[in-house]
Amino acid sequence: MNQDDKHLSQISTLWSVVRKAHGDLTLDARSAQEELLMKYGGAIRRYLLACLKNEDAADDVYQEFSLKFIRGDFKGADPDKGRFRSFVKTCLFRMIVDHQRGDKKRKKMGAIPEGHELEDLNPDDQDATFVQSWREELLARSWDALKTYEEESQRPYHTVLRYRADHPQARSQEMAEGLSQILDREANAAWVRQTLKRARDEFARMLLEEVGHSLAATSLQAVEDELSSLNLLEYCKPALERLQGDEPHGS
Repeated sequence: MNQDDKHLSQISTLWSVVRKAHGDLTLDARSAQEELLMKYGGAIRRYLLACLKNEDAADDVYQEFSLKFIRGDFKGADPDKGRFRSFVKTCLFRMIVDHQRGDKKRKKMGAIPEGHELEDLNPDDQDATFVQSWREELLARSWDALKTYEEESQRPYHTVLRYRADHPQARSQEMAEGLSQILDREANAAWVRQTLKRARDEFARMLLEEVGHSLAATSLQAVEDELSSLNLLEYCKPALERLQGDEPHGS
């Protein structure tokens, strides 16, 4: 089985990393903690900044979340209760509410200037905000993975797909002319079409893996449902259909 047809059941989920991160204070636990914070720190920070609209406040809550995580406060998290991102969002929302309550108390005591307004949080709005932050993080991580793949394989998939994203109306010949200058080599329309297809396939595979990591179970149906809820299904539909065709009947 080649890399493009790798089944999602082979992907380790973040829940397994969560369990390891909340084990004894071993090197493995610290490594797992760093992995989780590195993977999703960007999504968490974007969400906090969108909710609090203040960089200092967002940084304060992020540092508190990191401390709680390293301290093991989330060791009771149960993958049977839902997605990893839902677990993170619930934790963060409660911390944001607690932070704002503290700010309101400090404001009454005069520790915060009167001109500093504190917004009431709408849970539905915050859910949409978190989903958007999570979606952006998954896409960003997939783009980074594609760039790394290009550097290691010398296949210009990231360059070609990035060019298409930046020039969505360009025809194949126009892309060939622009990419010839960027890559410093001759490219034609046929090469652009073939490479673009391969780049999209590789990007879809990487996005599928990123989504699979964040679920309690990596069944194709679970991944498809998550992609749909994050409005990412359009990127991965052909890749999913290939994987579904590879699945044994009755599985």
